[in-house]
This record gives sequence, structure tokens and C-alpha cells, in this order.
Amino acid sequence: MSDPLLVEAEPYAYGFDPRHTALLVIDMQRDFVEPGGFGETLGNDVTMLRRVIPPLRDTLAATRAAGITVIHTREGHKPDLSDCPPAKLNRGAPSLRIGDPGPKGRILIRGEYGHDIIDELAPVDGELVVDKPGKGSFYATGLDETLKQAGIRSLVVTGVTTEVCVHTTVREANDRGYECLVLSDCVGSYFEEFQRYGLQMIAAQGGIFGWVAPAAHYIKALETRS
Repeated sequence: MSDPLLVEAEPYAYGFDPRHTALLVIDMQRDFVEPGGFGETLGNDVTMLRRVIPPLRDTLAATRAAGITVIHTREGHKPDLSDCPPAKLNRGAPSLRIGDPGPKGRILIRGEYGHDIIDELAPVDGELVVDKPGKGSFYATGLDETLKQAGIRSLVVTGVTTEVCVHTTVREANDRGYECLVLSDCVGSYFEEFQRYGLQMIAAQGGIFGWVAPAAHYIKALETRS
């Protein structure tokens, strides 16, 4: 067995075997990241999330070149909203809620233009796309089974938003025994303080939920393998 690759990270170096690692790209969808989507209808500044696109694009390229598994997620619901509980459905302005018509089609509905992943980070052939009805990537999906079947033990986590879908996924993954590295500049929040504290919470207490590092440190580790 070869030595693991090491990423300079907080709270200490993160080791991973590329053969048993997957890059997880969470919810980089038009409805969250582009003007006119659900995120903006809630009063948020989408430019805060668009900052992650350049480093995440570089991360995707390096990960694909290294032959590491890439998995994308999309949050959204069935057209009849049967998988969207009232507690979630009632958020936002009365005429701009999940399922209502928006500039990019029905908001957060599977199959609509706004539900899909932005062009800059679009999946390539062979990359799994997991559709999820909740915030966490493991809830009501087959992700855990898919990862286990592929022998995945380590997750490099990216996407949006840091304090909601990213945090929920990392906590779910931690409880299931996966070791998570969150790339600090490849995750984003609409709120600067949530971004800062969200990352601190992951690496606190000796890495209670995982590790945190900038994308450049992860890419550098991949380059040492070649």
C-alpha cells in the first residue's frame, strides 16, 4: 500500500489515498449561485457565492486529472412537491417559494433550468449527480451505499452554502465514518461571519467534524503524486 498524500490543513495534516477518495461538489446550482434564483429571492447577494467558482474550477480540473472520483449534488424537489415538507415550503416571499415560477423556471424543482448545475462547473461524462430533497447529501439518497460500494473512505468537500448544506453533509459523513477535508475557498456563504465560524466549527477540538484547508494545499498534494 502506498503512503497517503498529505494536505497541510487545520487542525493538522490531512492524509488520504486517492483510490479511496471522492470530491464532493455540493449544490453549485443556478438557483443558488446565479441572479434570479432562489437564493436571491430570499434577499441574498449571490456574488458572495460566486467567489468559489474559480478555485473550485481549478480543484475539479486537478481532481479529474488525478483520476479521483467526482460526485455532484443538487438540492430540489419533485414537481408535485410531495417530498418538500411545509416547514421548508413556507420560506421566502409568498409568490417566490419553492415550486413557484421564477426567472429560471419553477424554483428548486428537478428538471427546471435553475435546478441544474452552473455551466462553469458542469459534470462530465461518468460523474455521478445525486439529487437530494434536503440539506444533507445523505438524507433520502443512496450516497452512502454508493460510496461504500466504491470503497470511498475520504471526502474532499466543496460547494454551498458553508453553514447549511456543506455543514449538514459533513456532519452526516462524520457520523458515518468518512474523513472530510473541507476546502475553505471552495465553499461559500451569503454571510461572511457564517463562513468564518462555519469553517472554525469543523476543525475545532482537534477536528471534531473534519479538516479545513485552501484548495491550493489540496492541489499541491495531488501534484506530489505525479
